[in-house]
Amino acid sequence: MNVKIYGRHLEITPALRDYAQSKVKKFDKYVSNITEANITLSVEKYRHKAEIQLRVNGVIIQAEAVTGEIYASIDEVIEKLDRQIKKYKGKLTAHRKENKASSSTETEVSEETPEVRIIKRKKFAMKPMTVEEAAMQMELLDKDFFVFTNSDTDQINVIYKRKDGDFGLIEPE
Repeated sequence: MNVKIYGRHLEITPALRDYAQSKVKKFDKYVSNITEANITLSVEKYRHKAEIQLRVNGVIIQAEAVTGEIYASIDEVIEKLDRQIKKYKGKLTAHRKENKASSSTETEVSEETPEVRIIKRKKFAMKPMTVEEAAMQMELLDKDFFVFTNSDTDQINVIYKRKDGDFGLIEPE
């Protein structure tokens, strides 16, 4: 696993680096195919924020936590990731029982303000996936919608979470 640690308004000390790396390395015993881990630690006034993004078989699992102390933030984000990884492994096991392939990638759409001013732009490789895989990826990322290439139709689709808790699918004609 390739672990990268970034600091925003914070100097990454060797002790802090070792602490964060040792916490993230424990996920190797749960999921052996983690290829990359990006850890971002930041400080804004009294808010210490820890963000961790894990890349597992093309799936991105991420979490963040904000507390009053950086070590506590790391511990909290590790607990969140632990729950997400267990959920991910449970879904993989369920999909294997149904004999379905499970590979997916993260995609996001640019966030827009009412003045149509683009604040953030991201580009992601979009591998074809089924609607079920897209729904699983959207839940893992804890997003309200997910843009993906439908493997059945080879067209761009959008899956979204409805207010009643169900999912909706937008397909081009």
